[in-house]
Amino acid sequence: MKSARPYTMRARAASAESTRSRVLEAAVQQLKGRLRSDIRLNDVASQADVTVQTVLRLFGSKAELFRRALDAVLQEMRDDLDQAEPGNVTDAVRTWFDHYEQFGDVVIANLADEHDPAVAPVVRIGRERHRERVETVLEPQLRRFAAGERERVVNALVCMSDVYTWKLLRRDMQRPRHEAEATLEMMINSVLGDS
Repeated sequence: MKSARPYTMRARAASAESTRSRVLEAAVQQLKGRLRSDIRLNDVASQADVTVQTVLRLFGSKAELFRRALDAVLQEMRDDLDQAEPGNVTDAVRTWFDHYEQFGDVVIANLADEHDPAVAPVVRIGRERHRERVETVLEPQLRRFAAGERERVVNALVCMSDVYTWKLLRRDMQRPRHEAEATLEMMINSVLGDS
């Protein structure tokens, strides 16, 4: 009987970890498609096929669950955006549009709700990472600008490649993706002097 106990404990631990992963993945999927303020623990529990009590037992609180889920979403976004080869404007535009096509509508909704203390840090992180991304992916072109001019060029590039530009082209003007990407690429190359 004693030999069965360690096996049972390992099986329970594996089952608990599997459940924890399922709950976290459900929270990640919810965050990708909806505003955090619109997501209830019942939504996550139902998607993970567990009870709300199980979610709370595993993560302690809704805030902790969503903190971990947000970390996972942000890492996934960073990995996706890192696919662009530095200096390749076409790649940069493609990865931004890949990202915006998947998350743009939720990002726009979050921006509209950024006064909410739970949303404000997410928006701040998004803005910081977007600027970092612009500077990283376009670094080869940015090297030729003097410090003061470089700052103005980066500001222009951050504005041009922002989610609001995607929204204007894709949602408001209803341009096909390939045309919207070509427009953004033209704008970026114009500012960089590569047109």
